Parts: sequence; structure tokens; C-alpha cells
Amino acid sequence: MARSSLPLGIDIGGSGIKGAPVDLERGVFAAERLRIDTPEGASPDAVIDVVAQVAGHFAGLCDGSPLGVTVPAAVTHGVVRTAANISSTWIGTDAQARLQERLGRPVTVVNDADAAGMAELAYGAAAGVQGTIIVVTLGTGIGTAVMVDGALVPNTELGHIEINGHDAETRAANSIRKQEGLSWHQWASRLQRYFSALENLLWPDLFVIGGGVSKKSEKFLPLLDLRTPIMPARLLNDAGIIGAAWHATRLSGG
Repeated sequence: MARSSLPLGIDIGGSGIKGAPVDLERGVFAAERLRIDTPEGASPDAVIDVVAQVAGHFAGLCDGSPLGVTVPAAVTHGVVRTAANISSTWIGTDAQARLQERLGRPVTVVNDADAAGMAELAYGAAAGVQGTIIVVTLGTGIGTAVMVDGALVPNTELGHIEINGHDAETRAANSIRKQEGLSWHQWASRLQRYFSALENLLWPDLFVIGGGVSKKSEKFLPLLDLRTPIMPARLLNDAGIIGAAWHATRLSGG
């Protein structure tokens, strides 16, 4: 892949906006990642400014190539439909059109968990696995990506299913573990209820666990008793950026 044609992936998170050029032949960064703190309030104008700054940092390496951007929200046809850990003013924003106008290049906007899921399917822990795969990102909230025989079911938002009268992510997200000072065993008991509910709803063939806490998977995955195989993401926190670039290239016809 010629360096001038490298797609750029940018991952908008609640605490940081991260980007890097991606070598899609190998599923790895082609240059060192740049991270900038997410601006206070995370309004569309402020976040788009930072995305433009990240894109500008890689000028010359990714000029004119497809740009994929993830957001922590449901996205349909480039329009943001929900808002998790970003300003509610994103809801109804045509993020794809605004970014394309600002940056003057093709842009694809995708849900962050969906991007991570397709990256794991293409290059990571789910590569070569048939059937129904659920990638679950455990972080500030709970994101999910569902793939069936290689096809993505977009915007599943299964972190918000109700369990025992609670929105699941308000009880089992990694941020809750930290806020409440839960031990790994205490947190695992909450994860057990969550993953058991997903098993009974969808009967998956594999769970893949992403998010930063996946680096510590040995502390909690062995505590779960599930019928479905469960394993940590191979791409860890790189999956969002890689998946964003993957989506952008596929949807642009690259």
C-alpha cells in the first residue's frame, strides 16, 4: 500500500480523541498515534476542531485518502442519533457532512463499538470465526458490535439492555467498577449477569472483550461461567482507529 494512500482513522472518546494512519494490509498503525484531550463539553464544533487538528497532523501522509471517524453514539447515514459521553447537541447532527465540509475529503462516521468490532473480525481475536460474534467494549460505558457470518448488525447498543431494573452499563461498565471500588470478583458477578443475558438473547458463538480493561482480562474473565467462549480483544485500544479506517476504505470503494 502506497504511503500516500494510507487511510486515516480517528476515534472520538469521552476523554481523548486519537488518530493514526492505518496499514490495512496488516491491520496496524502506519505512524505513531496522536492523542488530544476531548474538549470540555464535547460539543460538535469543539470536537470537529480537534478532529481537524488530528487530520492536519498527518498531512502529507494521508492527503486525500479516506478518513474514518468513530463517535460514541448510534449513527445512521452519517447522522448522529444518540449521545454517550459527548454533548447532547450531537443528536441530529449530520457529522459526516460537517466533517467533509471542514476537511475537504471523504469522511465516514461510524459507531465506535462497530468500528472496534469489525477491526477484531478483520485482524483480531474474531478473525476466521464463523457464526454470531459479539464484541463488547468495557469502558466509560458498554459498547457492543454484533457480527453474523462476517456481516455487521450496526448500532446494536446492547450495553443499554435492562437487567434487574437497571441499564446494564450503569452497573457493569468499567467506569462503575472504578467509581464504586469494586473488587474483580464483585465486578465479575455483575458481568456474569450481563453476559448471561446476552447469551440467552442471542446465543453467540464468541464474545470478544475490548476497552482498556481488556489488558487486565486475566483478572476477571476466568471468574465468568459462560457457555460461550470469551476472550480479550487482540487489538486492544487500537481497534477503534483501525476499524474506522477499515470502514472508510470499504464504504468509499477503496
